Amino acid sequence: MAEIGFEDFMKVDIRAGRVLRAEPYPEARRPAIKLWVDFGPEIGERRSSAQITAQYTPEDLVGRMVMGVVNFPPRQIGKFMSEVLVLGVHDDDGGVVLIAPDKDVPIGGRML
Repeated sequence: MAEIGFEDFMKVDIRAGRVLRAEPYPEARRPAIKLWVDFGPEIGERRSSAQITAQYTPEDLVGRMVMGVVNFPPRQIGKFMSEVLVLGVHDDDGGVVLIAPDKDVPIGGRML
């Protein structure tokens, strides 16, 4: 594994957000959910396509806190423009479990 410096890590802008809306994305190549996430007044609302259907339904996600990389360039996922990378970890079955703060934090708070 290649080491990076702290300056490199700080270039990745990871923020706390709250899911405002979630919808199935059946047109995606792999099962996915479309998310609209509020990252606070500085960043605003951003969209993401996330392959998280093994662990979550759209109804599970509304109101939930997530962590996301907000400074990647937007990426076209089918007909949907994904503007943020919501972070997660694969479980033992290959599904994705979202990363989130375990206590309430300000929306838009930056991971340090």
